[in-house]
Amino acid sequence: MNVIAFNGSPRKEKWNTVTLLDHALAGAVSAGADTRLVHLYDLNFSGCISCFSCKKISRKEDGVCAVQDDLTPVLDLVRNADALIVGTPVYYGAESAATRALIERLCFPYNRYAKDRKSLFPRRINTALIYTMNVSNDILLEWGYDRHFSITRGALEKCFGPCELLLCTDTLQYGDYDKYESEMFDRDAKFRRHAEVFPQDCRRAFELGARVAASR
Repeated sequence: MNVIAFNGSPRKEKWNTVTLLDHALAGAVSAGADTRLVHLYDLNFSGCISCFSCKKISRKEDGVCAVQDDLTPVLDLVRNADALIVGTPVYYGAESAATRALIERLCFPYNRYAKDRKSLFPRRINTALIYTMNVSNDILLEWGYDRHFSITRGALEKCFGPCELLLCTDTLQYGDYDKYESEMFDRDAKFRRHAEVFPQDCRRAFELGARVAASR
């Protein structure tokens, strides 16, 4: 079992998204998986450039993005993966720019423009999305974030297979709120939630990773 996780946050150490991904991969390891974590902000790559090379009748291979950049070898690894986990912070109600670019390049070559719309990915694998965000659960629903998350989840399910969703809300943004603009936030409540609730989110991530790796 080979599980690949993608960190769509520019923060690579100790912060919300990568911490949850670390726990998810630990859960996958507990189920016997080999794991790999890819930090997207370490790579120089773009989203889909709409060249439609992956849709040409004359293409030599299905499911291959023609763009050549730092993401190319990562997409090659995906072809042999048994499960995928994508983690991202939420910026303005959606995934980070790097995560969105990944999803475009990851999914579009496997989207077959045929009446049956069957994915060109050669098998069905488990996937998961982990979202971290500053907003509360109530605001998430009020502002319709859940509808966008459902669209992305549907894209992964269509291309690859069942997709679990983990939402981590009302996250801690700063280690020291005195150094940054933060008047609109209750810093004490933020730290209290991080101490009390975030460990529960980490446990949920561990359990998610174990499920993704254990069931095929």
